[in-house]
Amino acid sequence: MPNWLLTPVAGAAGGYLASLIGWPLPWMVGSLLAVILLRCLVGLDLREVPGARKSGQWLVGTGIGLHFSPAVLEQVVQHGGLLVAGALLTSLTCLIGIALLRSAGHDRATAYFASMPGGASEMVNLGLRNGANAGQVAAGQSLRLLLVVLCVPALFQWWLGVPPALAHASGAVQPAWLLLLLAGGATLALLGQHLRQPNPWLLGPILVSALGCVLFDLDLRLPTGTSQVGQWLIGSALGCHFSREFFRGAPRFVVLVVLATGLAMLAAGLAAEALSWLGNLDPRSLMLGMMPGGIAELSLTAEALALSVPLITGLQVLRLMCVLFFAEPLFRIWQRRL
Repeated sequence: MPNWLLTPVAGAAGGYLASLIGWPLPWMVGSLLAVILLRCLVGLDLREVPGARKSGQWLVGTGIGLHFSPAVLEQVVQHGGLLVAGALLTSLTCLIGIALLRSAGHDRATAYFASMPGGASEMVNLGLRNGANAGQVAAGQSLRLLLVVLCVPALFQWWLGVPPALAHASGAVQPAWLLLLLAGGATLALLGQHLRQPNPWLLGPILVSALGCVLFDLDLRLPTGTSQVGQWLIGSALGCHFSREFFRGAPRFVVLVVLATGLAMLAAGLAAEALSWLGNLDPRSLMLGMMPGGIAELSLTAEALALSVPLITGLQVLRLMCVLFFAEPLFRIWQRRL
């Protein structure tokens, strides 16, 4: 029997239990925790279902793009300067992790790429090119994402309270348009994957869905339950990256990454509060958008808490672009200077 057959079952059970207790993003957080617990405590060798994470990102990315409209896009463009500043400040939170890991004796490349708030696979590839320990870079990136997924939705729900149940029920389910957007998103994702673009199965559907809504002034929503299916697929797949050996291998490294992530989240929150004074932007949305997490996880959190999904998605995409374009050149300048 393939060792991935039990993974979606365990994830579904965890998501259902989390939804019963009212946990934010229950189908992502619950499925993630269920798979991690079975792998780490019970010792089951659960593996990722082939294509599950890509399918989840495809559904979630399409749903994120549906929040865009001409009026919303105009508002985001008007505050472009603040968004770029927020993305740059979020990227600079990596200095906290670099300082902590360097003080503990880790080499410069490993400390740098393990602390950078970018995509895990992209940072591992950049780290390998520059002599970093690929295992520790992957561990640092995975642990940062795990902490953000577990902590940020819960903290924001505790702070903001539970939003109305129908906060995002506006829009119509139009099968013809949705199938067209889903097909376009999958096509662009396959093209991005062929060209080795970062996170193509999330960014491609977001771009196609957002452009469709803006150009044709569409007011659509996905059928009820689609977002939960996407969360379940992503959470179950993420949980397969953790094992007993992951946490036992370098406990000091794990503690340092946890501390660095917590301090980076605090610094990002303070920076967002300062930026909110400079523009007429919701400080809660700005703060969530500047958290050092992933685009899908934080956009879903914004959707669940009735915050500005386009603003938060824009901040996260800009931060990812900043890291991907500037991380390696800045590291090489640092190497030459030292």
